[in-house]
Formats: sequence, C-alpha cells, structure tokens
Amino acid sequence: MDRIAVFPGSFDPITRGHESIIRRALPLFDKMIVAIGENGEKRSFFPLERRLEWLHQIFGREPGIIIATYTGMTIDFCRRENAGFILRGLRTSADFEFERSIGQMNKLMHPDIETVFFLCAPEYASVSSSIVRDIIKNGGDVGQFVPDGITI
Repeated sequence: MDRIAVFPGSFDPITRGHESIIRRALPLFDKMIVAIGENGEKRSFFPLERRLEWLHQIFGREPGIIIATYTGMTIDFCRRENAGFILRGLRTSADFEFERSIGQMNKLMHPDIETVFFLCAPEYASVSSSIVRDIIKNGGDVGQFVPDGITI
C-alpha cells in the first residue's frame, strides 16, 4: 500500500516555510497531495487560480507531488484520496495546540489516518501567510518570504 500524505492549506500565499516542509517531508511518502482547501466562509486574498499556479510552478515537475483543491473537511478529502497521513507544519506552541485538537478530532472520526507534525526550519518560524499578506497590503517586498520565482 502506498504511503500517501495530504498537506492541506490555503497557501494564501505559499511561503518558504510551506515549501521547506513539503520538500523535507517528501522522502517519507510515496505520494504527497498538496491541496488547497476551499472554505466558502473565508475570503481569500489571492484567487484560487493564482494559488494553484504558484503550486504548479514550484512543484509541478516534482515526482511524487500532486496539486489539488477540495471543499469540506480535510479528513474526508484524505479518505477520498486513500491518504493515510495528514502533514502539518508547526511554527509555534500555539500552532501545536491548535493542530493537536484538530488531529485528535480527526483521529476520533477516522482512526486509520495519522497526523504527522513537522517543525518548521528555524529561519521560517516567524513567516506566516497572514504576515506576508500584511506586508503586501502595505507595499513591502516579500521576496525573501516566498519561494523563488513567485511574483506577487
């Protein structure tokens, strides 16, 4: 059986921290689905098409990575994709507390799916999509916070 992981997120925008976690975790899995979760109640800063374009630009030629979108609960998407793992990145202890609660609920709903936590690389601990969006809104340069080749 293939070891399939889902790395869900809004990627609004994708950061170097996201990219680092995906690349570091990839050797652990046979296939990784980098999936943009669409939440109808949450308004994105960047359109879905743009975020998909970025993911394809960064990972489109990477063997073992599939780019996807989904609606609904991540755990249900994992079931549909036969994924046994959900990959989550942790920057802070607050991230851990939040992700632990979700991971435990997912485990109660579907005990066969494991949540795997990856610590972010120290140099990306302060980088979040929301901070990057704030820099963009205020006319700042985000080049050092987003993957190479991404133009905002």
